[in-house]
Amino acid sequence: MNHDEKPAFSYPVKVGHISANAVTVHLEANEGERKALRDLWDVSDVLSLSSDLQIARWKRDGVKVKGRVTAKIVQACVVTLEPVESEIDEPVDAIFVPEGSRLARIAANDSGEMFLDPDGPDLPDMFTGDTIDVGVAVTEHAALAIDPYPRKQGTSFGERIESSEKDDVRPNPFAVLKGWKKD
Repeated sequence: MNHDEKPAFSYPVKVGHISANAVTVHLEANEGERKALRDLWDVSDVLSLSSDLQIARWKRDGVKVKGRVTAKIVQACVVTLEPVESEIDEPVDAIFVPEGSRLARIAANDSGEMFLDPDGPDLPDMFTGDTIDVGVAVTEHAALAIDPYPRKQGTSFGERIESSEKDDVRPNPFAVLKGWKKD
């Protein structure tokens, strides 16, 4: 995202105002934000988006955001193009550290190789300045839960065109020359 653009759903938090004790925050998207999210996510409609989060300091200069995001969206069925309503209920677990913080570096071994554990925790997100946008983190977590191929309940594709063994045999390009051979 370009830094000049306004995010579709925004909730800026001043890092200096965050204490070690977690603060509970409830976020809910208004009509304008839901329309912007609809365009961002390329769905038919966003009926609701809300999140309950706990925001607290993490280590010395980081911020930890933990909670849940829920949303109701409408998408077009991939089979019939009829509207399909979907519910999103995802956990939010994000850590933010200042740009250049050693906490955001990937650990390397003695030979300089970096090891990433695919099942391990994500690397912290970096922020510049003294503000993080918790709304953007909520939007990203919700977007990752959107079904890319929504299907209306009970809908299936029509008859499938299956190939037979006869169809799978590749024709011999030299078969036409078979009759040219003289006895």
